[in-house]
Amino acid sequence: MSRYDLTDFEWRVIKPLLPNKSRGVARVDDRRVLNGIFWVLRSGAPWRDVPERYGPYTTCYNRFRRWTMAGIWDRLMEAVTSPSNDGIAMTDGTSVRVHHLAATLTTEHPDRCLGRSRGGLTTKIHAVTDGIGLPIKIAITPGHAHDLTAAKELLTDLSPGGMVLADKAYDADWLRAEVRMNRSWANIPPKSNRKRPIVFSPWLYRKRNLIERFFSKLKCYRRIATRYEKLGTSFLAMTKLACVRLTLRHNESTA
Repeated sequence: MSRYDLTDFEWRVIKPLLPNKSRGVARVDDRRVLNGIFWVLRSGAPWRDVPERYGPYTTCYNRFRRWTMAGIWDRLMEAVTSPSNDGIAMTDGTSVRVHHLAATLTTEHPDRCLGRSRGGLTTKIHAVTDGIGLPIKIAITPGHAHDLTAAKELLTDLSPGGMVLADKAYDADWLRAEVRMNRSWANIPPKSNRKRPIVFSPWLYRKRNLIERFFSKLKCYRRIATRYEKLGTSFLAMTKLACVRLTLRHNESTA
């Protein structure tokens, strides 16, 4: 058994969330195929290098793409990740360098999600985590996009009376107004050019380092640290699978 394989605890959580196949030829063993997908996610190796113990690499790849298009990974993340009860939400973004083989799609392709920034071709991962640094929501944009680009999408469904922690890149009046509409408070440091004073607590802001730690753990998955996926939907699916794995590993260690 590889250290990348699903543990019995993780499999007990994931198995009921997978789609049923009631007709036709029986599906290849789900756990074996998922272990192959997680092996690629963690090792960063090409699909052709999937070890034989996981079956044909084409089965792993085809299952990954088919379930990506069917929204299975989205459903899995929604079911596994849930905010803690402390009422804290932290948001930030991180850029990921794109491998040159993943940048071969034409610029007009609708699922490219690449941008040119200081580090070359990059994709930006935007995340919201709870107060202990576990993921709640994930989105991606081209690398040159501002951090605020995905903020409105991600900061919906905030807990009333909660607090949003973010760095000064998120210091925008419209974002603070959005947070207030959810009866929450945005504890964001003011930019140097801010004219209207705001309330900010440096002591509470120190907790925001947990989202930086989350990104550090996320990039331990080599398929996330460097983008090898040509399609944005595939890279987002890989990112969500990494979030699921991080959450399950945390839950198992605290169970």
